[in-house]
Amino acid sequence: MRQATLDATDRRILHALQQDARMTNQALAGRVNLSPSACLARVRRLEAAGLILGAHAAVDIERVQPTVVIYAGVTLASHHPQDFARFEERIAALPAVIEAAQVSGNFDYLLKVAVPDINAWRTLADAVLAGDFGVAKITSLIRMAEVKRFTGYPIDGVRPPGGARKG
Repeated sequence: MRQATLDATDRRILHALQQDARMTNQALAGRVNLSPSACLARVRRLEAAGLILGAHAAVDIERVQPTVVIYAGVTLASHHPQDFARFEERIAALPAVIEAAQVSGNFDYLLKVAVPDINAWRTLADAVLAGDFGVAKITSLIRMAEVKRFTGYPIDGVRPPGGARKG
């Protein structure tokens, strides 16, 4: 995938919107030192380029309803391209699977699953194993506590503690 060419203002816009996507265009423009019309044009360009994928509310689901979060390592039975495509199609249709990533390592996919209780997870995992997903094995890890909530990607790359860049 080709990386987009962004200037410092584009990066400030992306950073600000990750922190608060509900801010008005007027507030965003003030934060990144642009006129409101120029700011809106840049945001629309970033959206059209597929760099802004949407805006979402961070919900504390455990205060809304009982929820158990499971991280599931999934190993496929076969590793042909059509097997990966079939699994991804099937898993995309499961609302309880809130994130899915193909990974390298001891398993093929890492899923983040939100279910009401451990019995619901057992039922879902059994259905995935027995169904037409092509799964050989599922390794489950139960989230005990959320230590750091995702609030956005580091737009200017990752810096080591202390702020100095390596290399």
